[in-house]
Amino acid sequence: MRLILIGFGAVGRSFAEILRDKANDLREQRGFEASIVGVITATRGSLYCADGLEPSDLLAAAETGDFATYPDAANLQRDGSASDMIAPGAADALLELSPTNLETAQPALASCYRALDAGLHLVLANKGPVALHYADLAARAAAAGVMMRCEATVMAGTPTLQLAQEALAGCEILSARGILNGTTNYILTQMESGESYAAALEKAQALGYAEADPSGDVDGWDAAGKLLILANALFGSRLTMTDLQVSGISHIRADDIHRAREQKQRYKLIAQASPSGGMVQAMRLPMSDPLASIAGTTNAITLDTDLLGAITLVGAGAGGRETGAALLADLLAIHRCGRNQASDSA
Repeated sequence: MRLILIGFGAVGRSFAEILRDKANDLREQRGFEASIVGVITATRGSLYCADGLEPSDLLAAAETGDFATYPDAANLQRDGSASDMIAPGAADALLELSPTNLETAQPALASCYRALDAGLHLVLANKGPVALHYADLAARAAAAGVMMRCEATVMAGTPTLQLAQEALAGCEILSARGILNGTTNYILTQMESGESYAAALEKAQALGYAEADPSGDVDGWDAAGKLLILANALFGSRLTMTDLQVSGISHIRADDIHRAREQKQRYKLIAQASPSGGMVQAMRLPMSDPLASIAGTTNAITLDTDLLGAITLVGAGAGGRETGAALLADLLAIHRCGRNQASDSA
């Protein structure tokens, strides 16, 4: 499977490391071989080679901050644009790993449409396109006879969408609610230990959990983007940000945490959706609620089903290697589907 990557930050580099380290196992155990043929970035430059790019050389060049240091090779093209690279026959799949834009989803959305129209499978870690245009992307993928998968956009490598859409395929999912942002969960956990909101936020920034401008996390927008993906994927909704009620945790103080504890409750930022809509807000949960026990940067989601009742999935919600694992899982799902189709037609 020939891959083009848009973005080569922490997720892209982790994915390249996974391909490098697991190549033999994937080939022998899964019959799967992948080759990165193109990488497009905003700051490091771009590379394309139909014969494949060496992951170790990509990683070494990324360390220098510029793909100009990638070794010369036959058929190597440098600094091509996305419109040049994403073309019929240039690759088998596009991995959209660039930074998320939850206002317009651009420029990633244009690249996603270009890839589908060119007959490439689409795998995303970028939340913007699927948060804002999930139904349109899914319809265009189906029309093109390719697959669009986005496991990495919700809870990183924890298989949330796979659980809901594949393992629970015989169930009706009535609702979903979860802790979908590790930064806010870390801050609330620290406040449970006696820290102020300001001190907990400062520590989260020092550890790299929160950005210098933390508003996307603490005001609930990151969780809202993931909730849109869940709602539109699980319920066939066409919700937008304006359809959600969104608030965050910046108003919560030590006294609020203390009063909740006295009543055997705990604050969590909860994102919840059903076929009728969704919301993100800080809630006081009883200690008996499975989500109340989720601490630190861990994420969790509870799916309420008609046949199995409530099922709670707990796992990592962020991290380059974790997100890279979700990208690999999506590619393996596409690979399995292709093999099954080949077998059926034989």
